[in-house]
Amino acid sequence: MSILSEAQAKAILTKVVGFSKADECTAQLTGSTRGNVRFARNDVSTAGITDNIDLSVQVAFGKRVGIATINQFDDASLERVVRRAEELAKLAPENPEFMPAVDRQTYTPTPTFSPATAGITAAYRAKVASDSIAPCRAEKLIAAGYLEDQAGFVAFLNSKGNYGYQTGTSADYTCTVRTEDGRGSGWVGHNVQDVANFNASEDIRVAMRKASASADAKALEPGKYTVILEPAAAAGLIQFMFFFFDARSADEGRSFLSKKGGGNKLGEQVFGPQVNFFADPAYPGAAVYPWDEEGLPRTKMPIVENGKLVNMEYSRYWSQKQGKPAMAQPGNLIMTGGTKSTADLVRTTERGILVSRTWYIRMVDPQTVLLTGLTRDGTFYIENGQIKYPIKNFRFNESPVIMLNNVEELGKPVRVKGDEADTPIIVPPMKLRDFTFTSLSDAV
Repeated sequence: MSILSEAQAKAILTKVVGFSKADECTAQLTGSTRGNVRFARNDVSTAGITDNIDLSVQVAFGKRVGIATINQFDDASLERVVRRAEELAKLAPENPEFMPAVDRQTYTPTPTFSPATAGITAAYRAKVASDSIAPCRAEKLIAAGYLEDQAGFVAFLNSKGNYGYQTGTSADYTCTVRTEDGRGSGWVGHNVQDVANFNASEDIRVAMRKASASADAKALEPGKYTVILEPAAAAGLIQFMFFFFDARSADEGRSFLSKKGGGNKLGEQVFGPQVNFFADPAYPGAAVYPWDEEGLPRTKMPIVENGKLVNMEYSRYWSQKQGKPAMAQPGNLIMTGGTKSTADLVRTTERGILVSRTWYIRMVDPQTVLLTGLTRDGTFYIENGQIKYPIKNFRFNESPVIMLNNVEELGKPVRVKGDEADTPIIVPPMKLRDFTFTSLSDAV
């Protein structure tokens, strides 16, 4: 029941919109089946599955908006939720930034669904847990991790005839491995649409090696260092930065993309020339639904080209206010790079630090995107192209804006699981100069 067929979904949505007496009505169905398995201290602790479908109804009388939700789909319940939304709309104050529902759009389907992921069973989840735990037990290491898979759909219809339907899948896996004495830690994460691209027995070896290798960490003096950020370490910082890529926050002086005297830095050089970002709803392995939250069609869109800002997010309201074309909010983020692996970047480094992962990232200054956070799960000192020894974790104070102006080399981009947002992100390992570590941390 968690994935309605297109015919089933459209029949429900058509009824809902037909019941409405408001000036406009938008109805959306969202459903999914989610399975999971959790393990800790080398034993499975929980496993389960959830199944749910929700209907959200938004109506408007002029600029007064009401929203109601329900998960019952008989005719009486459908009419009841519409009336409830209408009652709420009549009680609501006018929204000065109200935008009417979009007119009928054309959406190009994107490859968001994998039969293999949708077909995951309890036996599959148990095997992932076993493939993670057994090697750790054999080498006297301790594993803790989580796998969640989901298959679902989204369907919507508004009173102007705009309609969309698509199915999607995803699987998220994370595992932390520690030595028995707790002095060494390694981590691995995988975020995929198609589980054919995922192998827990291979992933776990990465975390095991880092856990064993990081046990006897030495203290290194804080300061500015050449660093190599693995993709998982880079993703968290970059995701934070992209919270500020909407034109409104820049135009209102609230962003690092704000321009002195007013306006934004569209068309200006903001990063080093090696830096390129784009969004593409159909990107292989990181596809997203072909519409955004306002119903605008997503298309492939350059964001940064050779360090120059070429596009920003303009909401429908802000684009109208500024006289700019509206554009759909990107659903993913892809950063280009080169062909080298993290190991290749290490081999070309005379002296530096390898960072496996960053965590507990917090904002210090939003106008410069100065962030603070910690390294974790394997931090290593590099000398003459080799990893010499593990080092204690650092607290860093660094801006990804400055970071992306200090790029020495970029490796091969990969999809990673970001800690700070759910947006699919593809980033390369990065070799950067003058990365700022401010103090040591006793955290492992």
